[in-house]
Amino acid sequence: MNGPILVTGAAGFIGSHVVDVLRSQFPDRHVASFDALTYAGNLDNLAAHRDDPNHSFIHGDVADRDAVRAAFDAVAPTAVLHLAAESHVDRSLVDPLSFVRTNVMGTAVLLQEARRAWGDRTDVRFVHVSTDEVFGALGETGSFDAHTPYDPRSPYSASKAGSDHLARAFHHSYGLPVIVTNCTNNYGPRQFPEKLVPLALLRAVEGGIVPVYGQGQQVRDWLHVRDHARGLVSTMRDGVPGSTYVFGGEAERKNLDLVTDLLDVVDAQLGRPSGTSRAFIRFVADRPGHDYRYAMDIEATRRDLGWAPSVSLAEGLRDTVAWYLANGPWLERVRSGNYRAWETTWYAGRQ
Repeated sequence: MNGPILVTGAAGFIGSHVVDVLRSQFPDRHVASFDALTYAGNLDNLAAHRDDPNHSFIHGDVADRDAVRAAFDAVAPTAVLHLAAESHVDRSLVDPLSFVRTNVMGTAVLLQEARRAWGDRTDVRFVHVSTDEVFGALGETGSFDAHTPYDPRSPYSASKAGSDHLARAFHHSYGLPVIVTNCTNNYGPRQFPEKLVPLALLRAVEGGIVPVYGQGQQVRDWLHVRDHARGLVSTMRDGVPGSTYVFGGEAERKNLDLVTDLLDVVDAQLGRPSGTSRAFIRFVADRPGHDYRYAMDIEATRRDLGWAPSVSLAEGLRDTVAWYLANGPWLERVRSGNYRAWETTWYAGRQ
């Protein structure tokens, strides 16, 4: 499979790392980055490719059919990596309809335009990127896999579940070469500072309150974004249409333990006495319907794609803290606009 590649949500956190991997592994293939540049999209995330003749940027909304059609016509992609999504559970609780529009309608538009552009071609791929949250919650034991029944618990996860079902339906109904992926919590450089890792990191650097929901006993599996990006590119290259591949970091931690480990790294890199930043932790009112635990069984993915996580959580946290400390100008641009207003509105009532 050759030809141009279209990446949606490419100016976001995971999408920009996918572009990095694509440009490294396929230097002769054109990569078109498509992004609406909403609050979490940032052209600075693609700065490394600004002068690359085999990279282009298209400003567009996945739910805008005219914009998506124009992108397909201009790029003529032979592969689509679909990462554009509203992804923050807290925001979905406040504004669920925007999640339905982007995640469900946007995916439907992309699938329909891919079907129009590709017809019956089989030498093309549509990789639809989703989350482990569509599977609901686990207890103390067990793990999700590609065959786990869906049980979404938030407007975010419900909207992603709907998009997954549409992706599979287009494969089964029309033969569109679609592959679905589901992953655990990502972390790493360039993550928008509403998510747990960058939020806690930056609050600690500034000496502010580090909010932890409830008593911090929820368990998540943590996957470094570069490992996930590698996995998605492997899926595009080697995945079988109609299949589902799941990605996880094999690094489960209670939220409180993850935050304390992270804050200890902050102290070490700032030269503070050990334990200084732990004093900033405050337990706040829990998120409504907060799922207890997520974990992923990645053995089938390891076998079928030859993929495995390579960045340990300890190494990844050190890398992440170092990146944020070294990229103040990026951070200030990202935190301008509506981020501060969101942070104040959402977290103030929980402290």
